[in-house]
Amino acid sequence: MSIPGSGLAKGLAVTLKTLTRRSTTRQYPDVEPDLPPRSRGVIALLEENCTVCMLCARECPDWCIVIDSHKEEVVVPGAARPRQRNVLDQFDIDFSLCMYCGICIEVCPFDALHWTPEFEYAEYDIRDLLHDKDRLGAWMPTVPPPPAHDPRGEPAKEESSAAKKAAAP
Repeated sequence: MSIPGSGLAKGLAVTLKTLTRRSTTRQYPDVEPDLPPRSRGVIALLEENCTVCMLCARECPDWCIVIDSHKEEVVVPGAARPRQRNVLDQFDIDFSLCMYCGICIEVCPFDALHWTPEFEYAEYDIRDLLHDKDRLGAWMPTVPPPPAHDPRGEPAKEESSAAKKAAAP
């Protein structure tokens, strides 16, 4: 059986211990913050991987992604007719509307969108928060590599299917 008020005494002890400790404040512009790994900053676009499937724009709850494309005919030697391919003309993300939920990155089937840890992209004019495909592509060098695979965990689906294909005669 506990003594009445012991919880209150423990809480006050924690408060007093915290009050006696010296606080440390990091001066942000001079000292870079320690960000957690894979933190969300700005969204980067790898244009070569984008197939203009429009999944990111359709799934975006804020409708801050604008995509425009045209079809281009590609002649394949030996094919009966030329194939059509979508070519990305415009890919814009309006970061003044974006709520950084990450749905666009999750639904992209070809890994064209990535999170970068960069968060210093404030602008004086709100119209400058509309990033086009060139500006989104400029963020790609800051994308961190994916986390290492846990050697004790399950292999990735791609690895297991490749191993099955290699083992088949």
